[in-house]
Amino acid sequence: MDKNGFYAGLTIEESVLAWVDIVLSGVFHAAILFLVAAGLQLVFGVQKILNLACGSFYALGAYFGVSAVNAMLAAGIPVAYFLPVLIASGVLIGLTGLPVERLLRTVYRRDESYQLLLTFGLLLMFQDVFRFIWGAAPRTMEKAYLAYGTVSGGGIQVPIYNLFVIAASIAIAGVLGLFLTRTNTGRIIRATAENRDMAEGLGADTGKIYAYVFTLGCILGTLGGALVVPASAASLDMAVELVVEAFAVVVIGGLGSMRGALVGALITGLIRSLAISVFPEVEILAIYIVVIAVLVVRPGGLFGKAPA
Repeated sequence: MDKNGFYAGLTIEESVLAWVDIVLSGVFHAAILFLVAAGLQLVFGVQKILNLACGSFYALGAYFGVSAVNAMLAAGIPVAYFLPVLIASGVLIGLTGLPVERLLRTVYRRDESYQLLLTFGLLLMFQDVFRFIWGAAPRTMEKAYLAYGTVSGGGIQVPIYNLFVIAASIAIAGVLGLFLTRTNTGRIIRATAENRDMAEGLGADTGKIYAYVFTLGCILGTLGGALVVPASAASLDMAVELVVEAFAVVVIGGLGSMRGALVGALITGLIRSLAISVFPEVEILAIYIVVIAVLVVRPGGLFGKAPA
């Protein structure tokens, strides 16, 4: 690859390997994006709130995950145990979504502009909290990323950690789908999303449902942040960057659609990986060209409902 990011002077075999590497990298990023976008879709589907603070929970999971793993290493625990620590820290810190949901109750039935302003304000406040606690410098955990080694085949080396994250994302998607379609709580959640007043009339406690759903959405976001940080770094700007990509996923897939979140995340992840490898300067531009194209052809997204 030359300094401009283009593959030049490679044999056919080397070019194929390079493209496979791009796809694997894109799928890894898509797996992380799906977790956050699924939480965003779940919250919007039930509570009809566009939660701009989702990026803050993503960054919170990353920072908390770094701190938890570094504390584990300082205690002399082998680095191979970092994975369960990351998962536990991501889930645990996601419970902070519960008090935030209490705050959001003040804008549930108000105009969308109030919701956007409140959640954007939370995003800015969280950034200052991160700066105060962890400082402005990025936090990393380089020792952990390759702790489980790599798997090789056909001239390609893939970190086993990446494969775990992809498999975990697929498993979470399956469990989430089963939860929403096969359990009584899931049915009540879907009924509340369809018609809140009707669900309340049938005896559903929508206050509890909203608390459950928002907290679950936050857990998905913090888990995504915790899982991405070994391959990246926890930084102050990652919350805003995530919001930009997550909303691209939502627009492409369709607002309120879980299947859309999965497909949108895959498309966005692959486009991002390709842009970074070929022409890094147009990474975000390439994503939003696709967003604009989808809006022109299907205003409701690939799996969403078209606006009336």
